Amino acid sequence: MRDKQREENQNRKRRRAGFTLVELLVVITILGILAAVAVQNVIGHVKTARITATRTSIGEIDKAIQIFTMKHNGKLPDTLEELTQEGKDGEEGILREGNLVDAWANPFNYSKQGRKYTITSAGPDGEFGTSDDITN
Repeated sequence: MRDKQREENQNRKRRRAGFTLVELLVVITILGILAAVAVQNVIGHVKTARITATRTSIGEIDKAIQIFTMKHNGKLPDTLEELTQEGKDGEEGILREGNLVDAWANPFNYSKQGRKYTITSAGPDGEFGTSDDITN
């Protein structure tokens, strides 16, 4: 009699040792919902982060132009590439070439008129002259 009870107890323990299909489906569903929410939050922040990074890059280029102007007696650079060129005495350029593209890997547009200049990124759509352009 006791052997039979022991055997039944062991059989019950074996049956409860794993997860049921319903339990697994509930866990997978919850994980799927959490993943969907997380992905949507991340996607929304990627665009904002790129815009912020592009504004920061424009600020760095603006400061580099000011340094260039001081070193060259008030003359503005003709192109942004001048900011990356080595100086006469072998000193490094003010910026690295990688700093001349926005967060979408598009080159900045630089234009100057007299003593004023503009640095523009085409923004997320990659086209200049649209409402999402970013400028100094």
